[in-house]
Amino acid sequence: LCGDQPSIKELIDYEMFCGIVPEPVNISQNPDETSVQAMKLALDQPALNIKVVDVRDPDEYEIAHVLGTQLIPLGSLGERFTELDPNQQIYLHCKSGIRSMKALKFLQERGFKYVKSVKGGIRAWSEEIDSSVATY
Repeated sequence: LCGDQPSIKELIDYEMFCGIVPEPVNISQNPDETSVQAMKLALDQPALNIKVVDVRDPDEYEIAHVLGTQLIPLGSLGERFTELDPNQQIYLHCKSGIRSMKALKFLQERGFKYVKSVKGGIRAWSEEIDSSVATY
């Protein structure tokens, strides 16, 4: 940056250099919801330690699913919620956001504090993140 023949010609990316991981962005008005962009960040950066759970039925999951998600159908959540850590941040998604909100309420009633419903579900994922994921 200084002198006739500088060896450093540009500033470093300080956040990348220090290993600072950006917080997921929540553009939703509902504090219980998060965006598909935040879901993508959670899946792309395992260091964030955010579990993404698909609460749709297995036949829907076969039609289309997002890699890296765990399938726990809403109808099985009553028996399987103990598979989840109540102290871990969890993003729930379904087809459009209705079942994931039901799952969120169910988990909150059982002491889960860090759960969010992904607004728009897999439909929003297909429209905004990855169009190769089928919509139905």
